[in-house]
Amino acid sequence: MRIWDISPNKLCRNHLLGEQRELHAIWSILTKGKNGYSSHPETLRWRGKLKSLYLRHQKLIKELKRRGYSHQSPLPVRLAKGIDTQTEFVDPYKDQLKILRKKHCACKI
Repeated sequence: MRIWDISPNKLCRNHLLGEQRELHAIWSILTKGKNGYSSHPETLRWRGKLKSLYLRHQKLIKELKRRGYSHQSPLPVRLAKGIDTQTEFVDPYKDQLKILRKKHCACKI
């Protein structure tokens, strides 16, 4: 489970689409009280920061559309409450770049 802190335009197709799916999973856990992955560090860092998670989703949508994908799964803005900036990290930004480099994918890092 991963929400990158790297600009979506740098993510390869697989990481962009994967993050979109995982973001929806985290959103569902936090807004509907789902139990799966509710104790995962990636989920925990978004507690109280649904506005920030919503804004990340908006950035992902913009990049998906730029690449020609259609987007059919909007998040309800009325639930986008709390802090609008993410300051907690599972892995520091520099480590995230290293993680992606090791994957030898098409990410532009």
